[in-house]
Amino acid sequence: MNLSLGQTVPLGLTAPAAGWTIPLNRLENFNMEILLANPRGFCAGVNRAIQIVDRALELFGAPIYVRHEVVHNRHVVEDLRARGAVFVEELDEVPDAATVIFSAHGVPIAVRQHAAARGLSVFDATCPLVTKVHMEVKKYSRDGMEMVLIGHAGHPEVEGTMGQVEEGMMYLVSNVTDVASLTPRNPEKLAYITQTTLSMDDTAEVIQALRARFPHIQGPKKDDICYATQNRQDAVKTLAPEVDILLVVGAPNSSNSSRLAELGGRLDTPTHLIEDSSQLRREWFADVGKIGISAGASAPESLVKGIIDQLQEWGATAPQETAGVEEKVIFSLPLALVQAQSRRQDAGQVTGDSA
Repeated sequence: MNLSLGQTVPLGLTAPAAGWTIPLNRLENFNMEILLANPRGFCAGVNRAIQIVDRALELFGAPIYVRHEVVHNRHVVEDLRARGAVFVEELDEVPDAATVIFSAHGVPIAVRQHAAARGLSVFDATCPLVTKVHMEVKKYSRDGMEMVLIGHAGHPEVEGTMGQVEEGMMYLVSNVTDVASLTPRNPEKLAYITQTTLSMDDTAEVIQALRARFPHIQGPKKDDICYATQNRQDAVKTLAPEVDILLVVGAPNSSNSSRLAELGGRLDTPTHLIEDSSQLRREWFADVGKIGISAGASAPESLVKGIIDQLQEWGATAPQETAGVEEKVIFSLPLALVQAQSRRQDAGQVTGDSA
């Protein structure tokens, strides 16, 4: 079907997403449709973490040190680095009297103690939903319980959560096989928690295996997997069966992005995890009628736009937004950062009045 500029979209079709137009030189080449998953991209925790680094740079100037990548996205990190953020893996790399920000993934207690002992100025960008898991760990620890963490070894969130208790108090499992070999000291006093960015389906299987093997095991009252992870996975479950190919925008070291790509593959939809438009390959789209696009919680919408622009150069139509959950969650910034900004504004007002 060919449309002219300004023609009304016929009843039963989805209108192009707001802000998108059909390139003039592609009006006669409607070979591919683009369907956009909703929700996609930045979550409230990622927005908060980036805002914390932004605000710290604005208030205190460069350099601002950040322990670990504040979020797992190369483009976000490079943008912040260009503005004066310095990313380090350990606090030993941070000079005395410097300002340091903890990443959205959270940190072990030992890192906080190290920062305090050195007198570093700290702003914590840990996602509040990760902090919720840390609070659960502290409660179980006070109750004298051992814990099982469902998560992926080596991920900074897992390292941060396991670092909330003494070594040996928490066991890490990634799958049902790990559960079968688990040997806690007291199966009667056992609790589980989870990484926030896991596959919901995989995690449900592991929890089921834990409950079958350890009938008295306790768990959180509310699922530890965050709302944004759940919503994005649900959106992919809806979208993937409707398209011929699925593109997931995100970094390979992003847990939630990787889980979206894995989910697309499980639904038998050819799926590619890509960081930006430079990784697109034209041969992927031979005989493709519908392209689905989702984005991990740490992927900015600008990367999605760049991919759409390239696909339209290859003949795709204007993208269509699919129905989905509207996310209204907003996390507040650290009080110390808000107070620092308020003091600066007050000082500026006094200076202005004096002039």
